Amino acid sequence: MKLYDPTVPAADYDHHRAPPLVSLEGATIGLLSNRKLNADVLLTETARVLQERFGGTVLELQQKNNASAPAPTETLTGLSPECDYLITASGD
Repeated sequence: MKLYDPTVPAADYDHHRAPPLVSLEGATIGLLSNRKLNADVLLTETARVLQERFGGTVLELQQKNNASAPAPTETLTGLSPECDYLITASGD
């Protein structure tokens, strides 16, 4: 079994992580689906529960073009200034 630490960036990774949120209270939630069956259902229900618990705003669901490919840079760049945190999900 191989274990990978997802917090260690790849050698060619030159982006910086956003600072962690102090609280989810009143935060704006971004949603990104991979277009698999039920991913949108999982995302919207998760966002509903978080909004109910912490308030804030839920942005319109965005979708990747292909489940096996990364989200286009334009999609992520567009979401970045709009939301405080992003939830992504894989359905099936």
